[in-house]
Amino acid sequence: MSHRPPAPMPDTLSDAFAAAVLLSSTDKPDTLPPGRLSPVSPLPHSSKLPTPSSSSGSSGSVSVSRAPLAPASGLASRRSHSGEIPLPSDAPPRGARPGHRRTGSGPLIFTSGTSACSSSATSPLTNALPAGNIYPSGRLTKPLPSSCSAATPPPPPRATRHDVLGSGTANYGHGSIVRSRCGGAAPSTEEDAMVMRAMSVADREEVKRAGNEQYKKGCFEEALRLYDRALAMCPDNAACRGNRAAALIGLRRLGEAVKECEEALRIDPSYGRAHQRLASLHIRLGHIEDALRHLSLVTPQPDLLELHRLQTVEKHLGRCVDARKVGDWKSVLRESNAAIAAGADSSALLLAARAEALLRLNHIDEADLAITSASKFDYSSSCSPDTKYCGFLANAYLFYVHAQVDMALGRFDHAVSSVDKARIIDPGNTEVVTMHNKVKAVARARSLGNELFNSGNFSDACLAYGEGLKQHPVNSVLYCNRAACRFNLGQWEKSIEDCNEALKIKPNYSKALLRRAASYGKMERWVEAVKDYEVLRKELPGDTGVAEAYFHAQVALKSSRGEEVSNMKFGGEVEAITGMEQFQMATSLPGVSVVHFMTPLNQQCCKISPCVNTLCTRYPSVNFLKVDVNESPAVARAENVRTIPTFKIYKNGVRVKEMICPSQQLLEYSVRHYGI
Repeated sequence: MSHRPPAPMPDTLSDAFAAAVLLSSTDKPDTLPPGRLSPVSPLPHSSKLPTPSSSSGSSGSVSVSRAPLAPASGLASRRSHSGEIPLPSDAPPRGARPGHRRTGSGPLIFTSGTSACSSSATSPLTNALPAGNIYPSGRLTKPLPSSCSAATPPPPPRATRHDVLGSGTANYGHGSIVRSRCGGAAPSTEEDAMVMRAMSVADREEVKRAGNEQYKKGCFEEALRLYDRALAMCPDNAACRGNRAAALIGLRRLGEAVKECEEALRIDPSYGRAHQRLASLHIRLGHIEDALRHLSLVTPQPDLLELHRLQTVEKHLGRCVDARKVGDWKSVLRESNAAIAAGADSSALLLAARAEALLRLNHIDEADLAITSASKFDYSSSCSPDTKYCGFLANAYLFYVHAQVDMALGRFDHAVSSVDKARIIDPGNTEVVTMHNKVKAVARARSLGNELFNSGNFSDACLAYGEGLKQHPVNSVLYCNRAACRFNLGQWEKSIEDCNEALKIKPNYSKALLRRAASYGKMERWVEAVKDYEVLRKELPGDTGVAEAYFHAQVALKSSRGEEVSNMKFGGEVEAITGMEQFQMATSLPGVSVVHFMTPLNQQCCKISPCVNTLCTRYPSVNFLKVDVNESPAVARAENVRTIPTFKIYKNGVRVKEMICPSQQLLEYSVRHYGI
């Protein structure tokens, strides 16, 4: 197969873009191959075969004239790079059965002349390609001798066999040969081998055609399965590899798609569609040099849109690297986001850079999400081991950032594992070595501090956590652990300071907020304590410990102000109301009261009553009351209750909400809203 020599690779991306613009200005728009940018190209139709001619002799035998076939070697030399291999021009189109017909019970004889055995020049057809049900056994008739005459009659006719073909989409005309081949029999002649090769081509095209239909529907898993079947028939087919890569891209398995395209180019280095697809993949993965190399090999010219995308990604990627060198983390975040939006949406390294920037800007939860997304990409399968980013080798940067995020979130064992992997990959990198030493020291300090704390040695535990903070001064977990030590030592002011530092690093850190509220309580700073407990109640609505602490802080605050607190209670069962005086006293208590107007015989009341009991346990600071309207009709009339179940919520003696036949979700939402 002849290949056009590839154009010399441009030195820079700007040169490539300028060359592409110049070429596009001289070419006509319609000179571009149709469907060049389509992931899966349409299957070209095969050319029609010559119409066979036949004549029937008096003996009942049939002779069929057929155009000679091209040699078998021509199948491998005629390739189409539109994404599919066209059906060979000498193969019968789908559904057609040229080359023979049945007449009576006589055998089928293929000749190269216009009449059977009419001349000594008649010779057997060694290149004939019968495509039909020649014999049910799959065996071909023996070739005729080089000459024949009337003295040499044809073989006696065999008994008539009526083949019944089933319905469906199968390629009839290949059935008996398939049966013989599946039985394990090797082709006995070159003619048999040609028949099998032609069958393989036709079947492969049919499978690929079905795969293309599934791809167009977005059924990428099914398309991939069909392309795998086509490849099993012909493993060294570049177009099948290209189609398989397209299905893998649809499944977001980009690393595998890269390998599939590279395999297609190994088979056929001039396959322009594979170069185009590889360039697009490398742009998405953030591999600038690889993308430019493959774009320069696309014929007749690289796509201008892809070149523009590559230029934009390269610009933002360069700015991101420069900003990281000087520690400008806001710029790192901005440029990494811009590069991802420009087309490098599957670049694990850019996502890792974004995670590192978010971490340094104290957005720890967002950093965790970013590095988790980066870890989902199979980066090692889509780049060479010597690929560098910001001075890091290959995956070393990913593990380096992962270790930082794990350490900030208190996942010290994971942090040690990640930094160990980074050092194995890139042992000579000074940043990796420094981070390795830091993570190891912090993990040791935390482990020692925990052992001392559990043994009750709070003073030494406090010192151990302090040593860890010297190595990593922005570790919220170590600050919170030291605050716990100082709380137990009665150093409540210092405990509050450590909690404040932890909350600066991680504002939604519940443990730090809880320890600060407890420290405020010890110092009888009830206003600050109640504020912290209110936040905790919203964050942890089902935590009974927080609810009880909040209740006691409220009682203490009211008591410090001289307010009445003797009637305040915490938790318990749903209180039954039997009279108007009891009802008025219960609903006038400080805090929140929820009144359930019901009757035991009502089906809806019976259905929602278990939910009320659950809420009573879940929100112990809320007073839950129930009024049986049959036993206490005066209360029902005073409250104008006409439909049951009805719920009324009172806060500090004032009715704030009324609900008639509410759902369980609405009831719990209302209790949580007014009870916190």
